[in-house]
Amino acid sequence: MTTLSNKRVAILATDGFEQSELESPKKHLQASGAQVDVISLESGTIKGWDGDNWGSDVKVDIRLQHANADNYDALVLPGGLINPDTLRTNDKAIAFVKAFFKDNSKPVAAICHGPWLLAEAGVIESKQITSFPSIRTDVENAGAFWKDKEVVQDGQIITSRNPGDLDAFNSTIAKALAA
Repeated sequence: MTTLSNKRVAILATDGFEQSELESPKKHLQASGAQVDVISLESGTIKGWDGDNWGSDVKVDIRLQHANADNYDALVLPGGLINPDTLRTNDKAIAFVKAFFKDNSKPVAAICHGPWLLAEAGVIESKQITSFPSIRTDVENAGAFWKDKEVVQDGQIITSRNPGDLDAFNSTIAKALAA
């Protein structure tokens, strides 16, 4: 297993995140030694979406207004329908995502509907991206080339389609962080 003990990862999410798409990368990265902070719009907890109903609460480590992208080595953007749709309308969330692209070296991983945030941030033009199929047109309208694969990495951007792709998604994030 890759050792990431000197790495710090931000997971940006709010209520309605896909439960497994936050918890699985978080557990995988923590098991590899990384420090993982859940960053959200409000303090306290955020509630996941699990299957056809609300899921479990996850503790927020840092409010977005106090988060600084310079303190992190990577960013993870879980999907779900509600979570990224809420975050893409928040100027602070989009600024936080954009900050990971200032030197094009930090991995940014988005799964399911998470690439909506990348499209809103204007960072996927001419990039190969995958996502949940229902947002393919949004991704293509943002200038990306959509691929139907379990994981697509184009430079610092790592994307996957859905919870069924989490093993490949998690290992690709860990490899990118270790590089």
